[in-house]
Order: sequence, then structure tokens, then C-alpha cells
Amino acid sequence: MIRYRSFFQRLSLMVFCALVLASCSQGKFIAHTSKRMQNALESPGQGMYKIGEPYQIDGIWYYPSVDYRYMETGIASWYGSKFHKKKTANGGIYDMNKLTAAHRTLPMPSFVRVTNLENGRSLVLKVNDRGPYANNRIIDVSRRGAQLLGFEKKGTARA
Repeated sequence: MIRYRSFFQRLSLMVFCALVLASCSQGKFIAHTSKRMQNALESPGQGMYKIGEPYQIDGIWYYPSVDYRYMETGIASWYGSKFHKKKTANGGIYDMNKLTAAHRTLPMPSFVRVTNLENGRSLVLKVNDRGPYANNRIIDVSRRGAQLLGFEKKGTARA
């Protein structure tokens, strides 16, 4: 009887330790983009899922595609009042006060993490438009995104 109780106590202690160790581990959060469900209702102004066909601007071809491991470093800029309340490339309405961005090839919508390499600030933005097409910039963020990333006044930042 004593031997059985000792075995049960050891087993209980091992299970308890395993649970404690498991609760200390960190889980990974993985996000994937997926095609929207057919016939799903969307709120007005949000646009639709779109990868898009290859297109040409000023003699340069762009090839939209899906790449879940996409990473790029370069110059980020922001766009605001000139495009505010105008239609985006995926059919939504641009709001410079929302956390959105424009990219030349990522699917719309996609969610991207943009990090200002000059100050370390980082933000997740929804890609819902195409661009930028000026001065070798890699992404245009909304005015609100630029404010939170800390480059609204400067206009651009390494990202």
C-alpha cells in the first residue's frame, strides 16, 4: 500500500511539473491570408480580395502574387489628403485615418508588419491599395500609420 501511494505521488508530481512547464512555453501566432468566402457580406468601403493581373506603370511591369514569407527593406512614405475618400485598387474607400497601406504586388487585403528602422517602431497595416510608384519607395502607409511609425513630419523613413 505504501509503495502504491509513493508511485501515485511521484506520478502526480511529474504530471504537475509537466503542466507547469507547458504553461511557461510561448506559442507562435501565425497569420495567413485566405480567399474570402463566396457570397460573404462585406461592410461598404472595405473592398474585395484581389491578387490582380500583371500591370505596367511608366514602362515597369509589376506581378502581383502571394508569398507568405515576403520581406522587403527600403523607403516607406505616406499618402493622405489627395487620396482621402477615393476608391482604392481593391474597390474600397481610402481613409487616411485608418491603419492601411499601398503595395505594388501583395494581395489585397494582406496584413503586413512595417517597422521604422530609424526608431524601431513597428505596426501592422492592412494592404488595400496599389503603389507607391515614385522614387524607389517600397510601401505607402496611411497618414495615421505614418504618425504611429513616427515619420509623418519627415515624410519618409527606412522600413
